[in-house]
Amino acid sequence: MLNELAYAGRENLDAAHVARYDHKEDGDAAGEVAALVAMGLGPDATVVDLGAGTGQFVLAAASIARRVVAVDVSPVMLEHLRAKLERDGVGNVVCVQAGFLTYNHAGPPADVVYSRYALHHLPDFWKVLALARIAAMLRPGGILRLSDVVYSFDPSDTAAGLERWMTGTASGSKDQGWTRAELEEHVQDEHSTFTWLLEPMISKAGFVIEQADYSDDRICARYICVNTNQT
Repeated sequence: MLNELAYAGRENLDAAHVARYDHKEDGDAAGEVAALVAMGLGPDATVVDLGAGTGQFVLAAASIARRVVAVDVSPVMLEHLRAKLERDGVGNVVCVQAGFLTYNHAGPPADVVYSRYALHHLPDFWKVLALARIAAMLRPGGILRLSDVVYSFDPSDTAAGLERWMTGTASGSKDQGWTRAELEEHVQDEHSTFTWLLEPMISKAGFVIEQADYSDDRICARYICVNTNQT
């Protein structure tokens, strides 16, 4: 089995990075939850966040759903999240140190599985197995909300596409955004793939892609996927 902690990304095990993450990255958690509510997320729902990180989505979802499971392979991320939950008096969130390949879902099937900027830590072979495991923990008709760095440019445009990302996104401060060095490290050391590779994986796992949105720079993709598995 892949050692997911070893693939978690250097920065996600760094307490200083985790402490500034919420200033670097706004996940629009309120907007994400509102969109899921419009699709049926309600007070009886069970939500699993795979790669929960600092818990932006977890905290927003906990205000709606009956039960939220926050899963992350990084003990540093989970320590930060637990402190937030204690601070805010949130009692319907369970934190689990595990990854896509090791989290074992217990209790009623999930109504929603959420994952944002986490699946790219796995090489493609393991992404397929992770997606199949997600389908198995979801109820039939359940929703996978997946957002990640997924390249929608043509392979022949790789050099220019990545350079557009670097020049258009990079910040001069690692406290307020992503520096060029951090973006380059992502490309070099992590496992973001192309849309034309990831999307068949999603379908093969038993999902129908109801919605796919690609960023203007062709670097990120967001999916709404419905589980068609019957067991």
